[in-house]
Parts: sequence; C-alpha cells; structure tokens
Amino acid sequence: MSAEIDTGGVFAAIEQRRAARRGFLRYAGGAAAVAGGAALLSACGGNSDPAPTPTPTPTTANLDIDVLNFALNLEYLEAQFYSWACFGRGLDASLTTGIGTPGTVTGGAAVSFQDTLVAAYAREIAFDEIAHVAFLRTALGSATVAMPAINIDGSATGAFTQAARAAGVVDATGVFNPYADDNSFLLGAFIFEDVGVSAYKGAAPLITNKTYIEAAAGILATEAYHAGLIRTLLYRKGLDTPALATNAGLISDARDSLDGTVSNAATGVIGDDDQGILGTALVSNIVPADGNAIAFSRSTGQVLNIAYLSKAAISSGGFFPSGVNGNIRTSAANA
Repeated sequence: MSAEIDTGGVFAAIEQRRAARRGFLRYAGGAAAVAGGAALLSACGGNSDPAPTPTPTPTTANLDIDVLNFALNLEYLEAQFYSWACFGRGLDASLTTGIGTPGTVTGGAAVSFQDTLVAAYAREIAFDEIAHVAFLRTALGSATVAMPAINIDGSATGAFTQAARAAGVVDATGVFNPYADDNSFLLGAFIFEDVGVSAYKGAAPLITNKTYIEAAAGILATEAYHAGLIRTLLYRKGLDTPALATNAGLISDARDSLDGTVSNAATGVIGDDDQGILGTALVSNIVPADGNAIAFSRSTGQVLNIAYLSKAAISSGGFFPSGVNGNIRTSAANA
C-alpha cells in the first residue's frame, strides 16, 4: 500500500530542510552584487520576492544571470513533476512569480507508490528540487524569471506521451502516464535527470562570478546524485522487468536523436553520448561517461531540444508549451 503524506505539512518540512542547509553562501559575506543588479543573499530561505525589474539586454556582463535563470526554468519543471508525483500538489504560488510571462501547470498527479524505497527516494528528490527553486530565486533576487507554462500531463495529449511515442516506449497511439505506478514514475524521472546533469555541466564554463560557480557546482552534484539514484533503481528493477531497462535505453536514444552531436572535451570526440543503463554481463552502466569517466555536457540549445521535444531551432514546445522565460530560450538547429 502507498504511504500517506500530509500534504499540508509538505512545505513546512521543506522549510525545515532548507533551514538545516542554510549558510551555503555565507562565505560570500552576506550578499554579492553582480552586473545586472541581482543580489546574492546569504541564505536560501524565505518566500518573499523583491519587485521584478525589467529583463536586461543580453550582454557578457549579465550572462551569469541569464544562465541561472535558464537553470531556474529547468528546476521549475523538475520541482513541479516531483511535487505532484510525491505530494499531489504543485509549488506554492510564492515560488513561481517573477519577470516574464507567468504560466500554469498542465497535468500532474500523485503516484500511489507500492515500493516504499522508491517512495522515500522520490520524496527526498522532491524536497531537493523545490529547495533548488527557492535557492535560485533568492540568488537571482529581482532578476528572477517567473515560472513559464509547464506541461507534465500524462494523458494522450501530454508532453510525457509525446516523448514516449517519439522514443518508441509506446506506439503511435499509446499513452504514457508517469503517475500510473512506480516503474512509470522512474521512467518519467529518467527523462529529466540525465539532462539536468549535462545542462549544469555545460553551463559551468559560461559562469564568470565565482560565487555563482560554487552554487552551480553544488546543484550539479545534487542532480548527479539524483540521476545516479534513478538509474540505479531502473537497473535493479530492470533485472526482474527487462522491459524497464529496454525502455530506459529507448529514452536515451531519443534524447540522442534530439540533441544532435555532443562533444566530449576530454577526448575531443564528437558524437552521440547519451547512454542507457545496461552495461556488460559483469559491469553496470549507472554513470553515463566517456572513456575517462567524465560526464558529457550539453549546450543550452541542446537541453531545449529535449525539453521542447524537437530537433529544430524553436522557442517553445513539449514540456514548455509557451517556451521558457529569460534571454536563453531557443533550441539548437539539429534537424
């Protein structure tokens, strides 16, 4: 039977978790000013936001803000998915305001978890993703973008079904509902997690402010833990249910087909680097990496190829039906 969750206490628990982690940026001296006027505060707590200010014209000086806002869009997506799956509700409205066109969430439902370990892991990830949203919003201050329109629907017209059909997880008329059961949830999470890791790694060289680099590195590490956990669960369950491992491989192949060629800086090799969870008879493939055991990167455009579910250079689609908010919003031309 699924465990009962007191949804009324969810955000109180999140606040307690965040409070225990405060001080991550205190070494910065309380606040760091960067070009563009975003204040980097000393703690990630608090839900009140300063009045929004106009989005600055993209320049090298405010690229850090653009990159963090790009990351925030991805965190909105992940946080809404996990919050709905684990707690049957989305983000508090105070965590979705900001610059740009505010959006709503289409879809989302609570998963009736049968495996208590999957449920416990999922809730931990949910707390982390919600905390990431709050953290980035505090870091960006008045430069924070609003949550855009998000589609996490598991119906015939939802983004998850679009992705599953494109990957071959279901046929052309099939429906993929990530909230249907534990295994479906894990496959839905798998769509996002590896992409988040490659996105943060790809963005790292773009950030110039050392305090922001530290913050991004911390989130990258957390996302890597999440991705490894989801991959491990899929691998273990795939031993008993081979179709689960097969479908994870199909999702990986679909991401490869969308993001074009990805370059591994360590080897100089350009090619499709996304990997499923199956290794050899004696070795698993929990960590998708190159021959030097280094994870690969994706550009912002390649990340949006996957989020928009398109090879083309477009500004909306898939999980972001109206596009993301901020100055980085167009996918790469891989068609």
